[in-house]
Amino acid sequence: MKIIRAILVAILIWLLGVMVFMMAYSVRLVNDLELQSNLALATALIPLGWYGTKYYYRKGSKLHGQLLGLVMVSTAIFLDVIITVPLLIIPAGGNYLEFFGAISFWLIAMEYFLVILIYWRLNVKTPVYTKVG
Repeated sequence: MKIIRAILVAILIWLLGVMVFMMAYSVRLVNDLELQSNLALATALIPLGWYGTKYYYRKGSKLHGQLLGLVMVSTAIFLDVIITVPLLIIPAGGNYLEFFGAISFWLIAMEYFLVILIYWRLNVKTPVYTKVG
């Protein structure tokens, strides 16, 4: 397993995701900026996760999609713990409980995991054939 490669791809996706979230937060299109930013991030994570996963698998790795998803989502959560919350959330008056207790956080994390898993299922997993008769 190329764990370092998976972590580096996840860091890049996290950086791009934070940029999308912050750009969406800086432009008011609707009254609820948090909802607007979460929707922008959720939308951006589909191609970011897809192409990041594609990049990871381009060297021929056969790592199971669930394991890759776990590594990449865990990396993003770890970066949120050490960077996002202390540098962005706490100065704005939030805290760890509000950030990680929000259902939107977990829905976006689940979406990210599912994008990785779907890519693996469609493009990497070799089908299992059973012999009949």
